[in-house]
Amino acid sequence: MTRGRESNIAYVALDKPDEGHAPPEPDEVNAHTVLYGVLQHSGAELSAHQMIVEEQERWSSIAQLGAEYETIGAVAQRERWIKAIEASGLTPGQVGQVLASDSFGPLTAELRRAEANHHDVDRLLSALVKRRLLDDADDIGAVLISRLQKAAQPKQGKRRREPKLIVGLIAVADGPMSEAMAKALAERADLMEGRAMTLAEQAVEARAPWMKRLGVGPTTDAARRRWLHEVRTVAAYRDRYRVEGRRVLGEPRSDAQKLDAARAEQAIRRARAIADDAATNQEGLSRTLESGGRALG
Repeated sequence: MTRGRESNIAYVALDKPDEGHAPPEPDEVNAHTVLYGVLQHSGAELSAHQMIVEEQERWSSIAQLGAEYETIGAVAQRERWIKAIEASGLTPGQVGQVLASDSFGPLTAELRRAEANHHDVDRLLSALVKRRLLDDADDIGAVLISRLQKAAQPKQGKRRREPKLIVGLIAVADGPMSEAMAKALAERADLMEGRAMTLAEQAVEARAPWMKRLGVGPTTDAARRRWLHEVRTVAAYRDRYRVEGRRVLGEPRSDAQKLDAARAEQAIRRARAIADDAATNQEGLSRTLESGGRALG
């Protein structure tokens, strides 16, 4: 393309088709069709600024930070879980089978989730091993995972404690570990919490369509903080699984995503309840003030 003071002319090559694009039929090849095809397909490289922004967005996402946290947590807690498995009542041969199996990683993840739900994992694991014989199990680790999933649900009751979850989704990796590992985990947890809250506030300000199910944000400070706390879990879920569009949670595709979707769904219900209670209280206050005004009048 020329750059001139009076005119600019675009020259289009017709004899050497671009193999990266589907060319038109031979009798349709002309300057207009080729130029139209080029404009329909952007093959231009991103600018330096665009690349920096996209890279920063990718590396600061809940998807990336969550994956890093899970990986670091698995390494940091590995020796601890090995000791727990060795002391669980399994025979040395069974311990070796569990440690060498593909289910060892998922098993340690389940143990971390159980601990996040305030279970004593050492006692719980021993109880699950003693529940039924494991001699005929093809994959002892998989059997223990199944038993853990059924037994290690959040504890019920009036004084139920909230699970130890980062952004309401990711189980905290706790217990004895090196100072470096603990620092790395804490840094990523803080980054995730900060990003989730920022995303929640942006969604509220932009009146994102997916926010409709969560109700209208309360106006009082205390209620609004509690409401935003739930919104940030939903925002974190959407960021972790790259959910876009009006549907709040999209379509879960894996067992891990289904588990997080259930937690996000609970956050949606809690947010809506907080919003509805705040609206009811506000209506009651307005009626009281109105009645008081009439009485004074």
